[in-house]
Amino acid sequence: MTHTVTTLPLPDFAHERVEVITGRRSGLFIAVALHSSVLGSALGGARLWTYPLWSDALGDALRLSAAMTLKNAAAGLDAGGGKSVIALPPGAVLDEDRRRAAFLDLGDAVESLHGLYRTAEDVGSTTEDMLVVSERTEHVVGLPDAVGGSGEPAGPTSLGVYESLRATLERVTGEADVAGRRITISGLGQVGSRLAVRLSAEGAQLTVTDVNPAKRDLAVELGAAWAEPGAEHLVPADVFVPAGIGGLLTDEVIDALDAKAVCGPANNPLADHSGAARLAGRGILYAPDFVVNAGGVIYLDLEAKQLGTRAEIMGRVARIGDTVRRIFDEAETRGVTPLEAAEGLAAERLAAGGRQPALAH
Repeated sequence: MTHTVTTLPLPDFAHERVEVITGRRSGLFIAVALHSSVLGSALGGARLWTYPLWSDALGDALRLSAAMTLKNAAAGLDAGGGKSVIALPPGAVLDEDRRRAAFLDLGDAVESLHGLYRTAEDVGSTTEDMLVVSERTEHVVGLPDAVGGSGEPAGPTSLGVYESLRATLERVTGEADVAGRRITISGLGQVGSRLAVRLSAEGAQLTVTDVNPAKRDLAVELGAAWAEPGAEHLVPADVFVPAGIGGLLTDEVIDALDAKAVCGPANNPLADHSGAARLAGRGILYAPDFVVNAGGVIYLDLEAKQLGTRAEIMGRVARIGDTVRRIFDEAETRGVTPLEAAEGLAAERLAAGGRQPALAH
Protein backbone atom coordinates (compact mmCIF):
# COMPACT_ATOMS: atom_id res chain seq x y z
CA MET A 1 0.00 0.00 0.00
CA THR A 2 1.36 3.42 -0.93
CA HIS A 3 0.65 6.15 1.59
CA THR A 4 0.14 9.63 0.24
CA VAL A 5 -0.48 12.99 1.81
CA THR A 6 -2.05 16.06 0.30
CA THR A 7 0.29 19.03 0.59
CA LEU A 8 -1.69 21.72 2.40
CA PRO A 9 -0.81 25.33 3.20
CA LEU A 10 0.95 25.88 6.51
CA PRO A 11 -1.19 27.34 9.28
CA ASP A 12 -0.31 30.60 11.00
CA PHE A 13 2.45 29.85 13.48
CA ALA A 14 0.98 30.35 16.93
CA HIS A 15 2.62 27.38 18.62
CA GLU A 16 4.17 27.51 22.08
CA ARG A 17 6.94 25.11 21.18
CA VAL A 18 7.94 22.74 18.40
CA GLU A 19 10.63 20.08 18.77
CA VAL A 20 12.11 18.75 15.52
CA ILE A 21 14.70 15.99 15.77
CA THR A 22 16.42 13.26 13.83
CA GLY A 23 15.87 10.20 16.01
CA ARG A 24 19.25 9.10 17.31
CA ARG A 25 18.27 5.41 17.16
CA SER A 26 15.97 5.34 14.12
CA GLY A 27 17.40 8.14 11.99
CA LEU A 28 13.84 9.27 11.24
CA PHE A 29 12.42 12.80 11.19
CA ILE A 30 10.27 13.38 14.28
CA ALA A 31 8.28 16.51 15.10
CA VAL A 32 6.48 17.23 18.38
CA ALA A 33 4.28 20.31 18.14
CA LEU A 34 2.85 21.92 21.27
CA HIS A 35 0.24 24.40 20.08
CA SER A 36 -1.37 25.44 23.39
CA SER A 37 -1.24 24.50 27.05
CA VAL A 38 -3.69 27.23 28.14
CA LEU A 39 -6.27 24.66 29.29
CA GLY A 40 -3.73 22.18 30.67
CA SER A 41 -1.17 19.64 29.54
CA ALA A 42 -1.65 19.17 25.79
CA LEU A 43 -2.98 15.87 24.47
CA GLY A 44 -2.71 14.59 20.90
CA GLY A 45 -1.65 11.42 19.17
CA ALA A 46 1.53 10.30 17.42
CA ARG A 47 1.14 9.83 13.68
CA LEU A 48 3.43 7.45 11.74
CA TRP A 49 3.07 8.22 8.05
CA THR A 50 4.90 8.50 4.75
CA TYR A 51 5.64 12.01 3.48
CA PRO A 52 7.32 13.15 0.26
CA LEU A 53 9.31 15.78 2.18
CA TRP A 54 10.19 16.38 5.80
CA SER A 55 8.53 19.79 5.52
CA ASP A 56 5.22 18.07 4.70
CA ALA A 57 5.52 16.12 7.94
CA LEU A 58 6.25 19.29 9.89
CA GLY A 59 3.28 21.03 8.29
CA ASP A 60 1.06 18.11 9.26
CA ALA A 61 2.24 18.33 12.89
CA LEU A 62 1.56 22.08 12.97
CA ARG A 63 -1.93 21.74 11.48
CA LEU A 64 -2.92 18.74 13.56
CA SER A 65 -1.70 20.25 16.84
CA ALA A 66 -3.66 23.46 16.19
CA ALA A 67 -6.74 21.35 15.46
CA MET A 68 -6.21 19.50 18.76
CA THR A 69 -6.37 22.78 20.65
CA LEU A 70 -9.79 23.43 19.12
CA LYS A 71 -10.89 19.82 19.63
CA ASN A 72 -9.96 19.64 23.29
CA ALA A 73 -11.40 23.08 24.06
CA ALA A 74 -14.70 22.37 22.27
CA ALA A 75 -14.91 18.98 24.00
CA GLY A 76 -14.72 20.71 27.37
CA LEU A 77 -11.47 19.04 28.39
CA ASP A 78 -8.88 20.62 30.64
CA ALA A 79 -6.27 19.81 28.03
CA GLY A 80 -4.29 21.78 25.51
CA GLY A 81 -3.45 20.88 21.92
CA GLY A 82 -0.42 19.04 20.61
CA LYS A 83 0.58 16.41 18.07
CA SER A 84 3.60 14.39 17.08
CA VAL A 85 4.62 12.98 13.71
CA ILE A 86 7.16 10.33 12.78
CA ALA A 87 7.90 10.69 9.08
CA LEU A 88 8.80 7.81 6.80
CA PRO A 89 10.53 8.56 3.49
CA PRO A 90 8.63 7.32 0.40
CA GLY A 91 9.04 3.58 0.00
CA ALA A 92 10.43 3.02 3.50
CA VAL A 93 9.10 0.07 5.51
CA LEU A 94 9.99 -0.30 9.17
CA ASP A 95 11.13 -3.65 10.47
CA GLU A 96 10.39 -4.51 14.09
CA ASP A 97 13.70 -3.18 15.44
CA ARG A 98 13.57 0.16 13.65
CA ARG A 99 9.91 0.65 14.59
CA ARG A 100 10.82 0.14 18.23
CA ALA A 101 13.73 2.56 17.81
CA ALA A 102 11.40 5.18 16.31
CA PHE A 103 9.02 5.10 19.26
CA LEU A 104 11.87 5.17 21.80
CA ASP A 105 13.07 8.30 19.96
CA LEU A 106 9.55 9.73 20.15
CA GLY A 107 9.50 9.04 23.88
CA ASP A 108 12.67 11.08 24.33
CA ALA A 109 11.20 13.97 22.31
CA VAL A 110 7.98 13.93 24.36
CA GLU A 111 9.95 13.81 27.60
CA SER A 112 11.86 16.94 26.54
CA LEU A 113 8.62 18.94 26.93
CA HIS A 114 8.50 18.03 30.66
CA GLY A 115 4.82 17.12 30.81
CA LEU A 116 3.41 19.97 28.74
CA TYR A 117 2.44 17.42 26.07
CA ARG A 118 1.03 13.88 26.38
CA THR A 119 1.03 11.58 23.38
CA ALA A 120 -1.18 8.63 22.38
CA GLU A 121 -1.75 6.33 19.41
CA ASP A 122 -2.93 7.83 16.14
CA VAL A 123 -2.91 7.00 12.43
CA GLY A 124 -0.14 4.48 11.82
CA SER A 125 0.64 3.86 15.49
CA THR A 126 -0.77 1.44 18.06
CA THR A 127 -1.28 1.00 21.77
CA GLU A 128 1.72 -1.39 21.71
CA ASP A 129 3.83 1.43 20.23
CA MET A 130 2.71 3.61 23.15
CA LEU A 131 4.01 0.95 25.51
CA VAL A 132 7.44 1.45 23.90
CA VAL A 133 7.09 5.24 24.29
CA SER A 134 6.34 4.68 27.99
CA GLU A 135 9.85 3.26 28.45
CA ARG A 136 11.20 6.77 27.88
CA THR A 137 8.45 9.02 29.30
CA GLU A 138 5.44 8.82 31.58
CA HIS A 139 3.64 11.43 29.49
CA VAL A 140 1.76 8.94 27.32
CA VAL A 141 -1.83 7.68 27.45
CA GLY A 142 -3.75 4.88 25.76
CA LEU A 143 -1.52 2.00 26.83
CA PRO A 144 -2.81 -1.54 26.16
CA ASP A 145 -5.60 -2.91 28.37
CA ALA A 146 -3.31 -5.82 29.26
CA VAL A 147 -1.04 -3.51 31.27
CA GLY A 148 -3.89 -1.58 32.88
CA GLY A 149 -4.11 1.13 30.22
CA SER A 150 -7.20 2.56 28.56
CA GLY A 151 -6.62 0.65 25.33
CA GLU A 152 -7.54 1.50 21.74
CA PRO A 153 -9.51 4.78 21.45
CA ALA A 154 -11.01 4.04 18.00
CA GLY A 155 -14.17 2.63 19.60
CA PRO A 156 -14.98 5.84 21.51
CA THR A 157 -14.07 7.92 18.45
CA SER A 158 -16.45 5.84 16.34
CA LEU A 159 -19.24 6.29 18.90
CA GLY A 160 -18.82 10.07 18.81
CA VAL A 161 -18.89 10.05 15.00
CA TYR A 162 -22.02 7.88 15.03
CA GLU A 163 -23.86 10.25 17.36
CA SER A 164 -22.68 13.24 15.30
CA LEU A 165 -23.91 11.51 12.16
CA ARG A 166 -27.34 11.03 13.73
CA ALA A 167 -27.46 14.71 14.69
CA THR A 168 -26.47 15.66 11.15
CA LEU A 169 -29.09 13.39 9.56
CA GLU A 170 -31.68 14.84 11.89
CA ARG A 171 -30.83 18.33 10.62
CA VAL A 172 -30.90 17.50 6.89
CA THR A 173 -33.66 14.86 6.77
CA GLY A 174 -35.74 15.47 9.90
CA GLU A 175 -34.92 12.03 11.32
CA ALA A 176 -31.83 10.79 13.18
CA ASP A 177 -32.43 7.14 12.22
CA VAL A 178 -29.76 5.83 9.83
CA ALA A 179 -31.92 3.03 8.39
CA GLY A 180 -32.36 3.48 4.65
CA ARG A 181 -30.10 6.53 4.51
CA ARG A 182 -27.42 6.75 1.83
CA ILE A 183 -24.05 7.11 3.52
CA THR A 184 -20.65 7.17 1.82
CA ILE A 185 -17.56 6.41 3.92
CA SER A 186 -14.20 7.42 2.45
CA GLY A 187 -11.53 5.56 4.42
CA LEU A 188 -11.87 2.22 6.21
CA GLY A 189 -9.27 2.48 8.94
CA GLN A 190 -9.90 1.76 12.60
CA VAL A 191 -12.71 4.30 12.94
CA GLY A 192 -14.20 4.12 9.44
CA SER A 193 -14.44 0.32 9.59
CA ARG A 194 -16.17 0.34 12.98
CA LEU A 195 -18.61 2.96 11.76
CA ALA A 196 -19.33 0.99 8.59
CA VAL A 197 -20.11 -2.17 10.56
CA ARG A 198 -22.54 -0.34 12.84
CA LEU A 199 -24.27 1.58 10.07
CA SER A 200 -24.65 -1.59 8.01
CA ALA A 201 -26.19 -3.41 10.97
CA GLU A 202 -28.69 -0.57 11.34
CA GLY A 203 -29.80 -0.71 7.72
CA ALA A 204 -27.94 2.18 6.09
CA GLN A 205 -27.35 2.08 2.32
CA LEU A 206 -23.57 2.13 2.40
CA THR A 207 -21.00 3.07 -0.20
CA VAL A 208 -17.39 2.68 0.96
CA THR A 209 -13.88 3.08 -0.38
CA ASP A 210 -10.26 3.04 0.74
CA VAL A 211 -6.90 3.51 -0.98
CA ASN A 212 -6.07 -0.03 0.19
CA PRO A 213 -7.90 -2.39 -2.23
CA ALA A 214 -7.85 -5.15 0.41
CA LYS A 215 -10.51 -3.19 2.27
CA ARG A 216 -12.91 -4.23 -0.49
CA ASP A 217 -13.38 -7.46 1.47
CA LEU A 218 -15.16 -5.50 4.19
CA ALA A 219 -17.49 -3.97 1.61
CA VAL A 220 -18.40 -7.45 0.39
CA GLU A 221 -18.89 -8.67 3.96
CA LEU A 222 -21.24 -5.78 4.74
CA GLY A 223 -23.07 -5.83 1.43
CA ALA A 224 -21.90 -2.27 0.79
CA ALA A 225 -21.25 -0.75 -2.62
CA TRP A 226 -17.58 -0.09 -3.44
CA ALA A 227 -16.52 3.17 -5.08
CA GLU A 228 -13.16 3.65 -6.74
CA PRO A 229 -10.93 5.91 -4.62
CA GLY A 230 -11.18 9.47 -5.87
CA ALA A 231 -14.71 9.02 -7.22
CA GLU A 232 -16.61 8.37 -4.00
CA HIS A 233 -17.78 11.98 -3.68
CA LEU A 234 -19.74 11.60 -6.93
CA VAL A 235 -22.03 8.95 -5.43
CA PRO A 236 -25.38 10.47 -4.30
CA ALA A 237 -25.51 10.44 -0.50
CA ASP A 238 -27.40 11.88 2.42
CA VAL A 239 -24.10 12.13 4.32
CA PHE A 240 -20.53 11.96 3.03
CA VAL A 241 -18.14 10.66 5.70
CA PRO A 242 -14.43 11.56 5.24
CA ALA A 243 -12.62 9.00 7.39
CA GLY A 244 -9.09 8.95 5.95
CA ILE A 245 -6.25 11.43 5.78
CA GLY A 246 -6.92 15.18 5.71
CA GLY A 247 -7.25 17.49 2.73
CA LEU A 248 -9.78 15.38 0.82
CA LEU A 249 -12.28 18.21 0.38
CA THR A 250 -10.57 20.39 -2.19
CA ASP A 251 -12.50 23.08 -4.07
CA GLU A 252 -12.88 20.68 -6.99
CA VAL A 253 -14.26 17.88 -4.80
CA ILE A 254 -16.64 20.24 -2.99
CA ASP A 255 -17.96 21.57 -6.29
CA ALA A 256 -18.74 18.03 -7.47
CA LEU A 257 -19.84 16.57 -4.12
CA ASP A 258 -23.26 14.92 -4.35
CA ALA A 259 -24.31 14.93 -0.70
CA LYS A 260 -26.62 16.79 1.66
CA ALA A 261 -24.06 16.88 4.45
CA VAL A 262 -20.47 16.10 5.45
CA CYS A 263 -19.76 14.49 8.82
CA GLY A 264 -16.72 12.33 9.51
CA PRO A 265 -13.71 11.54 11.70
CA ALA A 266 -10.89 12.65 9.38
CA ASN A 267 -8.75 15.43 10.83
CA ASN A 268 -8.63 18.58 8.69
CA PRO A 269 -10.74 17.18 5.82
CA LEU A 270 -11.03 20.65 4.29
CA ALA A 271 -8.05 21.33 2.01
CA ASP A 272 -8.63 25.02 2.72
CA HIS A 273 -10.46 26.75 5.56
CA SER A 274 -12.63 28.52 2.99
CA GLY A 275 -14.06 25.12 2.07
CA ALA A 276 -16.59 25.52 4.89
CA ALA A 277 -18.13 28.54 3.17
CA ARG A 278 -17.91 26.78 -0.18
CA LEU A 279 -19.90 23.85 1.22
CA ALA A 280 -22.46 26.23 2.73
CA GLY A 281 -22.77 27.99 -0.62
CA ARG A 282 -23.78 24.68 -2.18
CA GLY A 283 -26.29 24.02 0.60
CA ILE A 284 -24.21 21.18 2.08
CA LEU A 285 -24.24 21.02 5.89
CA TYR A 286 -20.78 20.59 7.46
CA ALA A 287 -20.28 19.07 10.90
CA PRO A 288 -16.85 20.35 12.06
CA ASP A 289 -14.30 17.55 12.22
CA PHE A 290 -12.71 18.55 15.53
CA VAL A 291 -16.09 18.25 17.27
CA VAL A 292 -17.20 15.08 15.48
CA ASN A 293 -13.98 13.11 16.12
CA ALA A 294 -13.37 14.11 19.74
CA GLY A 295 -14.60 10.83 21.26
CA GLY A 296 -11.15 9.25 21.43
CA VAL A 297 -9.46 12.20 23.10
CA ILE A 298 -12.32 12.62 25.59
CA TYR A 299 -12.00 8.95 26.48
CA LEU A 300 -8.20 9.02 26.80
CA ASP A 301 -8.08 12.22 28.85
CA LEU A 302 -10.82 11.30 31.30
CA GLU A 303 -9.55 7.71 31.68
CA ALA A 304 -6.02 8.94 32.36
CA LYS A 305 -7.32 11.37 34.98
CA GLN A 306 -9.73 8.75 36.39
CA LEU A 307 -12.67 11.15 36.01
CA GLY A 308 -15.53 8.66 36.07
CA THR A 309 -16.14 5.01 35.31
CA ARG A 310 -15.64 3.75 31.78
CA ALA A 311 -19.43 3.65 31.33
CA GLU A 312 -19.73 7.26 32.50
CA ILE A 313 -16.96 8.36 30.16
CA MET A 314 -18.62 6.64 27.20
CA GLY A 315 -21.84 8.43 28.13
CA ARG A 316 -19.93 11.68 27.93
CA VAL A 317 -18.63 10.68 24.49
CA ALA A 318 -22.17 9.93 23.29
CA ARG A 319 -23.18 13.50 24.13
CA ILE A 320 -20.98 14.76 21.29
CA GLY A 321 -24.14 14.53 19.20
CA ASP A 322 -25.77 17.14 21.43
CA THR A 323 -22.73 19.39 21.01
CA VAL A 324 -23.10 19.09 17.22
CA ARG A 325 -26.77 20.05 17.51
CA ARG A 326 -25.87 23.13 19.56
CA ILE A 327 -23.27 24.13 16.97
CA PHE A 328 -25.80 23.82 14.15
CA ASP A 329 -28.24 25.96 16.17
CA GLU A 330 -25.56 28.55 16.89
CA ALA A 331 -24.55 28.71 13.24
CA GLU A 332 -28.14 29.21 12.15
CA THR A 333 -28.81 31.87 14.77
CA ARG A 334 -25.65 33.84 13.93
CA GLY A 335 -25.80 33.31 10.19
CA VAL A 336 -22.33 31.74 10.07
CA THR A 337 -20.95 28.36 9.02
CA PRO A 338 -20.94 25.54 11.59
CA LEU A 339 -17.13 25.63 11.43
CA GLU A 340 -17.11 29.29 12.46
CA ALA A 341 -19.62 28.58 15.23
CA ALA A 342 -17.51 25.69 16.57
CA GLU A 343 -14.30 27.72 16.42
CA GLY A 344 -16.08 30.50 18.30
CA LEU A 345 -17.14 28.17 21.10
CA ALA A 346 -13.60 26.83 21.43
CA ALA A 347 -12.12 30.35 21.34
CA GLU A 348 -14.42 31.51 24.14
CA ARG A 349 -13.23 28.71 26.37
CA LEU A 350 -9.58 29.33 25.53
CA ALA A 351 -10.02 33.05 26.24
CA ALA A 352 -11.47 32.16 29.63
CA GLY A 353 -8.33 30.16 30.37
CA GLY A 354 -10.23 27.09 31.43
CA ARG A 355 -12.49 28.89 33.91
CA GLN A 356 -15.53 28.50 31.66
CA PRO A 357 -17.63 25.35 32.22
CA ALA A 358 -16.98 22.56 29.72
CA LEU A 359 -19.16 22.74 26.63
CA ALA A 360 -19.85 19.01 26.57
CA HIS A 361 -21.21 18.77 30.12
